Amino acid sequence: MDETINQQNQQPDAPKAPAEQDVNQLRQIRLEKLAAHQAAGQDPFLITTAVQTALAAEIVQEFERLEGQEVFLCGRMLSRRDMGKANFLDLSDRSGRMQVYLRVNDIGEEAFAEYKKWDIGDILEVRGKVFRTRRGEISVHADALRLLTKSLLPLPEKFHGLTDTDARYRRRYVDLIINPETRETFVRRSAIIREIRAFLDERDFVEVETPVLVHNAGGAAARPFLTHHNALDEDLFLRISLELYLKRLIVGGMERVYELGRVFRNEGVDARHSPEFTLLEFYMAYADYNVLMDLTEQMLRRTAQNVLGTTLISYEGTEIDLGKPFARLTMRDAVLAETGLDFDALSLEEALAQAKTRGLKAEKRHQKGDLLNLFFEEYVEEKLIQPTFVLDHPVEISPLTKRKPDKPEYVERFELFITGREFANAYSELNDPLDQRARFAAQEALFAAGDEEAQHTDEDFLTALEHGMPPTGGIGVGIDRVIMLLTDSHTIRDVQLFPTMKRL
Repeated sequence: MDETINQQNQQPDAPKAPAEQDVNQLRQIRLEKLAAHQAAGQDPFLITTAVQTALAAEIVQEFERLEGQEVFLCGRMLSRRDMGKANFLDLSDRSGRMQVYLRVNDIGEEAFAEYKKWDIGDILEVRGKVFRTRRGEISVHADALRLLTKSLLPLPEKFHGLTDTDARYRRRYVDLIINPETRETFVRRSAIIREIRAFLDERDFVEVETPVLVHNAGGAAARPFLTHHNALDEDLFLRISLELYLKRLIVGGMERVYELGRVFRNEGVDARHSPEFTLLEFYMAYADYNVLMDLTEQMLRRTAQNVLGTTLISYEGTEIDLGKPFARLTMRDAVLAETGLDFDALSLEEALAQAKTRGLKAEKRHQKGDLLNLFFEEYVEEKLIQPTFVLDHPVEISPLTKRKPDKPEYVERFELFITGREFANAYSELNDPLDQRARFAAQEALFAAGDEEAQHTDEDFLTALEHGMPPTGGIGVGIDRVIMLLTDSHTIRDVQLFPTMKRL
């Protein structure tokens, strides 16, 4: 901001943080101003369109071309500095902020007096010429301005206002107005998703849409949400996964398909989990999990490079290198390295004894593969900071995955871990309908034994498999977690525009 102006302006007209009890009083004042505008035949809510020929960022980037040129800006007034017969105000549009200079001699006494009645938060149209102040700040010298929308509620003060995270999530619209970094996070989210789509589209994948309301919520270990369809008089579930319908499409001959969509899981809420989140799943006929490992690595590397301009990123102070080849190790080897226990050499009884000795929450229903996974989650997962593919999971925890031909107690599955958390889960998909039916039966038994996340038999999916599904690789990628990583966001709520919140 122009240094001379700051010296002359000891009490800028900037947004304050009104006490809660004052909000209604301030709203009433603004309602009275609106009524006065309307009585004078200047109702801003009757305006249906405005002229916008330039954006704030464009003026900065193209200053040499635009200097001295007339432009029209539209945006929200976030602050103003009153110097009597001249004012500076900050106008915010979707690209950023622009300083606007206006004088009574340029816009006229009547228009200037009308402008002085407007409030911080009002939305304006400004006409003026691009120039640079004495201190070198690119600005617009206004010769006309118009009130487009009257703001009836005051905004929080810029630096001490909407900082409470709960309030930011509940009133995201105000968060976006006040905090430009929030807006940048969601602009980047859009760019990341666009880049992922482009990566898959270039490889001949077809984007599809599958049902959100389903009779059988399968494809993942999670509790579903239940709803009721009145016209059909049937209970339905919100989907927890995209998998089973996408594999039906593989059976139908589409061969390469993907879906980016919301899924819903009736689970806890924390920094990494939300009841609804965005999932990417893609399936590729005539490919196995090794092919998908290569594709996933390429996709994340290219996305970071094209969106951020680098593959070397920082997450919560830790440097993450997406440019180097991702590490690959089996779950069994990972647990052996951290605990000294070789699960290939242990009996079920020995594994249970080790779990009990180490205080792990083993249950009677657990098989050796379940225990291996418990040990992995306890001793390994949070240590996988750099990108790491963990391969070959136990068959007990992988009901939709092909067994390894040489080690049938394991399956051809990987999970990708970065910063100690899971980002992706992929299989060489099980396409044997007889084996799949047996796996579903095992899941039904687990559900009967109290496992609320166990899957149920999907007869239509089994019928589809009996028509023949080619060898196929499939993967699910948690898009919100990818965006958390690439925007250096601590919690999943920071990358969801309107996260699920408990009602006040």
